[in-house]
Amino acid sequence: MPKGGGDGARNRAAWRDWSLKKIQLSGTALVGLAASMRPASADVLSDTLAAINPDMMILFGALGGMCAFAITTAAVLIRHRRQSADLTEALEKEKSDLKFRVDRLEAMLNTDEQRVIVWTGNGAMPQIWGILPDKSGVPRPPAQLLAFGSWLTAKCAGDLERHLDMLFRSGETFSTTLKTRTGSYVEAHGRTTGGAVVLRLRDLTGERQMQAELAARNAKISGELHMLHSLLDAMPAPAWQRDAEGNLIWANQAYAEAVEMPNAEQVIQDGTAFLDAAARTAMAVQRDEDGCFNARIPIVACGERCVFEVTDVNANVGGAGIAVDISEMEQARKELNRAEDFHGRTLDQLAAAVAIYGSDRKLQFYNAAFRQLWDLDPAFLESRPEDGAVLDALRAARKLPEQADYRVWRNKMLESYQSLEAKENWWHLPDGRTLRVIANPHSQGGVTYIYENVTEQLDLESRYNALARVQGETLDNLSEAVAVFGSDGKLRLWNPAFGKIWRLEEDQLAELPHVKEVVSACTLNDVEKEAWEQLAGNVTGLLDNRTQKVSRLERHNGDVLDYATVPLPDGGTLVTFVDVTDSVNVERALVEKNEALEQADQIKNAFIQHVSYELRSPLTNIIGFAQLLSDPKFGDLSDKQSEYADYIQSSSSALLAIINDILDLATLDAGIMELDLGEVDVASTVSAAVEGLKDRIAEARITLQTHVPSDIGNMIADEKRLRQVLFNLISNAVRYSEPDGVVDVTCARENDTVSFVVKDHGYGIPAEILTQVFNRFVGHDTGARRQGAGLGLAIVKSFVELHGGTVDIVSLEGTGTTVTCTFPARPDLADQDAAE
Repeated sequence: MPKGGGDGARNRAAWRDWSLKKIQLSGTALVGLAASMRPASADVLSDTLAAINPDMMILFGALGGMCAFAITTAAVLIRHRRQSADLTEALEKEKSDLKFRVDRLEAMLNTDEQRVIVWTGNGAMPQIWGILPDKSGVPRPPAQLLAFGSWLTAKCAGDLERHLDMLFRSGETFSTTLKTRTGSYVEAHGRTTGGAVVLRLRDLTGERQMQAELAARNAKISGELHMLHSLLDAMPAPAWQRDAEGNLIWANQAYAEAVEMPNAEQVIQDGTAFLDAAARTAMAVQRDEDGCFNARIPIVACGERCVFEVTDVNANVGGAGIAVDISEMEQARKELNRAEDFHGRTLDQLAAAVAIYGSDRKLQFYNAAFRQLWDLDPAFLESRPEDGAVLDALRAARKLPEQADYRVWRNKMLESYQSLEAKENWWHLPDGRTLRVIANPHSQGGVTYIYENVTEQLDLESRYNALARVQGETLDNLSEAVAVFGSDGKLRLWNPAFGKIWRLEEDQLAELPHVKEVVSACTLNDVEKEAWEQLAGNVTGLLDNRTQKVSRLERHNGDVLDYATVPLPDGGTLVTFVDVTDSVNVERALVEKNEALEQADQIKNAFIQHVSYELRSPLTNIIGFAQLLSDPKFGDLSDKQSEYADYIQSSSSALLAIINDILDLATLDAGIMELDLGEVDVASTVSAAVEGLKDRIAEARITLQTHVPSDIGNMIADEKRLRQVLFNLISNAVRYSEPDGVVDVTCARENDTVSFVVKDHGYGIPAEILTQVFNRFVGHDTGARRQGAGLGLAIVKSFVELHGGTVDIVSLEGTGTTVTCTFPARPDLADQDAAE
């Protein structure tokens, strides 16, 4: 039986026992009550109850409980209704009191001529109390009242909104006077109270004293304004006046003529603007703190474009301005500025320092060279100092020549202002510079000083003389014979080596002989004569035909000379002779030795090729017989014999690979290797190379990962040699990798090239061996399994370069080695580009 069922039965049994007990107690009570009331009936009732069975007792008990619950609920409901009625009566009374207080406050607010607007800040519409007369210009409807721009002037509405914004944001109170659109004035007070914002509006039209004062002041101001308008109307310059809203309220006749209107009244009526939009924008942006604007603006007036100097003042009550036509003055100023700027730029380009002093002896202009020459304070120069003050400043800075009597020297320098001719002076400054100073007086007064720094010129002259002496000494001590012939063919310069090598006396050369005379004195056989005649032709030839020539001459005594003729810019010719007899003899010996080495190398290659071919035949037989021995068809072998046969096959295969590599290298060295170019499927070639090394990879427990894009496509190459390159690279990577290592083979196509990258993560190659890995018979042994003949990378490099590609190797000891082979996708196109 389920657990829940047993609990339910127990609960029902307990409830039945409790009910029976309750009914019995009730019956006992009833029996007692009946006995006390009517003894005679008690027995009857007792008998009756005794005759009632338990089910009837349960029913009577339930009915009794329901009656008790109904009576209790009725009592609670009656009590709650009584409490609710009392609470409702109290709330009604409180509401009546509050409404009375609000009505009394509104009546108090409405008795005064004011309007109060309160914002509580809960997002609801503001509350408005009070009234103002219609003549105040303040509307009564709340919607119109809150639209300040509808009954206030634009400026006053903007000021009120700005004050209210500050009041809402920072609680800043305000009190101001506002002008309505009807011309009346309203006083506005703003403050915060109890978390609400309050705006109070009061009518000021009833204050007679203020009106009288304002009327008198208005009359005075009107008179002054009329007088000012009359003055401005008589001026030829356009003048205008605006109100606080920016509307044109007055303009003079010159304004009307400038905008091509018949009179000023028409201008005001139409609101015609004298300034264009750009000028108005500049006026609004460039005003100073006092509201003043002054600038020169190009404006079209009377159909012509003129330049006006515009002055405009803006205040709270409005603004006024005037524009003066300065076109002619501006044009003259521009012409003068252009002329000054042109002369200034011209003088600034001069290397000589220039300073111009006026008739008042004050500095008017100086160029950049002047500022650099004297290194004076720019502020001092811009203050237009006098000539004497500049000399005093230079003397204080010890930049003037040392003088025994400076005052006399200074007065002498200033005499140029009374002179009519230019004066020249030489200043030797304390810092070693030398200046040539020219003082040129003006016809209208003033002096122009020109300071020419001749220090470098004098230094160059000195250096030139020293250089000439150095060159003479250099030529005299050269072992190379040098001679310079002039454009007329005569000897101009020579060194002792020239006279010595040709056995010419110094006295003979001192006569500056013609090249023909030198040829006659130096030629002793036909070879020397022919060489000198060529030299003479270069010396005396026309300018267009004169070129540099280099040749070799073997003299009658066995000496060998290298000679050269070099045309000089001045029309002369430089002839040099170098004795290379010893060098020629050494060169000849080296050539003979090189020929012998080449012959020996050819013999070596022939020997290797011959021996390799001779070895292949018996090696092929050994491999064949070893395979026959391993074949079960020819009889079973013991385990040891099978092992020996496998050793014979593996060793023979390794030896055959080495012999094939040697033959390939010999073929490459002989220059007879030819590629069988054709379309090669790159992906298939990589797969074939990997398949050939499958057993070796499995034996070495190496994981080979190939990364060949599906769209790698084809390339033009010798498929056999390409597969051989990949075979050698992968076998090397497997050989130098640790067991359970990884070798990555990656192919990529970029532009017109295809690259193959083989990367292992083995021992790597030491730095001292890395530069020799492409040499033959060079290997790096790190264990018995990793030994090789050292021909694999040499074969790879040879075949890749034969295809026109390149090989690059990167290795770090302990990290691994990466070999990258880059092939041209089409070797024929690569060869064509190289030829071009």
